[in-house]
Amino acid sequence: MDNKPLVSAVIVFLNAEKFIEEAITSILAQTYLNWELLLVDDGSTDRSTEIARRFAARRPTNVRYIEHTGHQNRGKGASRNLGIRNAKGKYIGFLDADDVWLPHKLEQQVAILESQPEAGVLYGNTLYWYSWTQKPEDAGRDFMPHLGVPTNTMMRPPSLLPLYLRGKVAVPCTCSILLRSSIVYEVGGFDETFVNEFNIYEDQAFYAKVCLRTPIYVVHNCWDLYRQHPGTSSAVAQHSRQEIIARSFFLNWLRSYLDNHEVKDFEVWQALVRELWRIYHPGWLPSNEPIQITTRWAKKWLLRLEERLLPLAISRWLWGRS
Repeated sequence: MDNKPLVSAVIVFLNAEKFIEEAITSILAQTYLNWELLLVDDGSTDRSTEIARRFAARRPTNVRYIEHTGHQNRGKGASRNLGIRNAKGKYIGFLDADDVWLPHKLEQQVAILESQPEAGVLYGNTLYWYSWTQKPEDAGRDFMPHLGVPTNTMMRPPSLLPLYLRGKVAVPCTCSILLRSSIVYEVGGFDETFVNEFNIYEDQAFYAKVCLRTPIYVVHNCWDLYRQHPGTSSAVAQHSRQEIIARSFFLNWLRSYLDNHEVKDFEVWQALVRELWRIYHPGWLPSNEPIQITTRWAKKWLLRLEERLLPLAISRWLWGRS
């Protein structure tokens, strides 16, 4: 074990008493033994604080409980960054408190990154996990998305970012990625402005920074179970119809980030401008929800027609002018 690099696993949690013990246990069950676990409490008011403290007391050599000053609720980004600042590993992985790592995740991911020294990040596929309920109606709902890129492939920066923006490839789940800690520090960790209804895009803002900075190695393996339930951030956003507001916030954040870092890549800017146009609702149209939904649907199909019918040179000229 002494010859194997240390992996820092970060679990951020807020009122997660229903699932956090299963998440922690999935790390304890890893076949790879040289890990540390940082349990970052984002101001919980339920029993999850007690559960996390109990595990830290049982395994003080490799499990630590961390919280914000005054047990504050600071949001996912600030909490992940707190975990990052306390991490000691060569590699860092993230697990949400309601998800699960499969036993061979770290053993296989570390081996791949050790064999691919150029890659700063590795990710595979993830099982969208409905059957955890053990209800008959959920038994057949589990699925893995189509990744959309050749697997066992090194993706050079910033090639993945425009594909993510245009919905051409699946955005990896946070539980799937393993990163070199040096890359996490280089990009400055997570942006802490993605709070409340915007927090469903804090991971994509982080991915954008990573995609611009380092090669990413993509594989076909599935090492993670992404639990589907009504309390997930994405489900809450969809139920409250805040997803489009959060996406607009993310896209405008990205525009500022690209400007501030003087990113000139045409493919990235083209993808961003297209997506901003797709979600923008013209002021001369009624602003009621059915009209907004119809407008975005029509724009999506116009973009698909443009991709199929317009020569690439004309398309590049059109969005370059935009």
